[in-house]
Formats: sequence, C-alpha cells, structure tokens
Amino acid sequence: MTVLSMLGQWRLHNLSAVDSEIRALRLSPHTPCVLDGSRLEELDTGTAFALLSRLAGAGFTRATVSIRGVQERHARLLALVHERMATPAAAAPSRHLGVLDRVGVATVRALRDLAAHVRFLGEVTTECLSLLRRPGLFRHKSAIAQFEIAALDAIPITAMMTLLVGVVFAYLLGAQAQRYGATLFVVDGVGLAICRELAPMLVAVIVAGRSGAAFTAQIGSMKVQEETDAIRTIGLSPVQVLVIPRLVALLVGLPILVALADLAGIAGGILIGAWQLAISPAAFVNRLHMVLPLSAVVIGLAKAPVFATFIALIGCRMGLSVTRDSRSVGEHTTATVVQAIVWVIVIDAAFAVALQLLGV
Repeated sequence: MTVLSMLGQWRLHNLSAVDSEIRALRLSPHTPCVLDGSRLEELDTGTAFALLSRLAGAGFTRATVSIRGVQERHARLLALVHERMATPAAAAPSRHLGVLDRVGVATVRALRDLAAHVRFLGEVTTECLSLLRRPGLFRHKSAIAQFEIAALDAIPITAMMTLLVGVVFAYLLGAQAQRYGATLFVVDGVGLAICRELAPMLVAVIVAGRSGAAFTAQIGSMKVQEETDAIRTIGLSPVQVLVIPRLVALLVGLPILVALADLAGIAGGILIGAWQLAISPAAFVNRLHMVLPLSAVVIGLAKAPVFATFIALIGCRMGLSVTRDSRSVGEHTTATVVQAIVWVIVIDAAFAVALQLLGV
C-alpha cells in the first residue's frame, strides 16, 4: 500500500512546488494508494487537479485510490475535481453553412433588425408625442451639446471631403468634355451631381461613421456601467434623456452640413474649372445659375432629415441593445456603422426611383 501524506497548505501560490513533489513520486498502479489528509490545512482546485492528474496518468482509478483523515470540505473538493475530470467537455457541433444557408441566416437577421428598428421608431414616436404635451421635459442643453459634437465639429471633415469630391468629379468630366470642346457643360454635371446626389449621401455616410458610431458607443458604455438603469430608477425615460436630444441634433445639423457640402463641392468644381478648363469663376457661377434648378437643391436638402432619422435611430437603438460587457459595445458599434451606411444607400436609391417615377 502506498500512502501519500498531504501536508500544509495546498494553494495556488504553492502549485509549482506541490506539482514538483507530485511528479517526483514513483507510483505503481498495482499498489493501492491512500491519500492521507490528516495534516492538510488548505486545498484548492488547482492543486487538487495536479494531484489527481498525476494519479490518473500513473494508471490509478477511483477504485484504487482511497482517502483517510481528510476534512469533509476537502473530500467534497476532491470529488468535484475528479467528477469534472471524468466528464469530457461537450464539443460544439461543427457545421459548415452553405451559400443558401448563409443567405437565409442573413435574411432572417436582417428582418429581425428591421422589426426591432420599427418597434424602436414607434417607441421614440410615442416619447416625442409626450414631449409635445409637456415640452418642458425636453433637454435643450443636451440637444445643443450633441448638435455641437455631431454637426459643428463635423464641418471641417465634410467640407474637405465634398471639396475633394467636387475636384475629382469636375476633373473627370472635364477630361471627357475637352475632347468635344464642351467644357462649359462640366458646370451642369457638377452642380446637379453635387447638390442632388453626392453631397447628401457623402455627408450622411460621414455622419453615420462618425456620429452614429459615437451614439452607440456612448449609450452602450452607459448601459454597461448601469447608468441607463439609474435613469429608469429615478423615474426618467432613457429615450427622452438619451435618444431624442441626439435625434433632434442630427435632424437640425444634417441639412446644415449638406448645404455647406453643396458649397464646398461647387467650390471644388470652380477650382478645376479655373485651373484646367479655362472657365472663370464668374462664368462658372453664371452658368450654374442658368442650369441648376432649385428643385435639385431642395431634393438634396430634403434627403438630409430622412438620413438623419435613420442614423440616429440605428445608433441609439444599437447602443440600448448592448449587453453588459465591453465586447458587446465594440460589436454593436461596428454593426451601427454597417447598418447606417447600408440604409443610407438604400434610402438614396429609393429616392432616386420615386423621383424618377414622379418625373421630378
């Protein structure tokens, strides 16, 4: 019979020493083994696992190992570790999804997200109606702060991007128009494209990646830190406190950004016209007044509130959907950017089809 005496404190900080002693033992599975714990003071799962693993590796089974003088709590711990060692971990079934399966899963997920967005839109609409009855509850300071962050601070990046887009667009059109001596028609293309399509969509994409992601990260971090629960505890609505000020800020700020983007894009066209196409700024502006209808500018500005509504609702809803861990914040922030940009493009395409059918 082999008797193993367990002495002192078998804790994690002594694991290396305990493991070295266990590995130095010369054990034979043909001889019964007794674990003597009469002088054992402390035991944790790490050292228990090291001991039982060494015994199992030497060929011992539960029938050939017995214990004596072991405290009841230590005996329960040894039994628990042995049970976990004897139970193999269930491997997750591995299944490779085919193309149709992936399309089906993506479709179901998209429909679920759409239904969640619609429910959230209804909730926000209800809260907005309640604010109309009690306008004193609207948080003006929060809305102004969000307007500064989402709109005013975004002016440099949106102006620079639309200016460069205007430069590139005018350059490409001019390179083709010069072949036919029709460089003046570059003004037509730049004005219509920038004001009606490019400026609204480009500004919306920038705001979706900038402010939409920020909304999700801010609200998601508040939810992780249980600040949204604190808002509910004091009798306030998270939608009124967190969502509506951000929604109002984007509804007011995005049309302003689009108007400035129109000017910046046209300024880019003027630069290329004066530098490459021999079109003076005065001639460019005069031609623009003749060919650019007011409806094109109005359509571009009318798209901005729709884009703003979708971006704000997606960003805020994804923030409120965050679970209580930091990884979820990152995942939902990424999902916000992707969904917001996709919906901006889808809505812009819907506008194009609808306006074409209406003959506008």
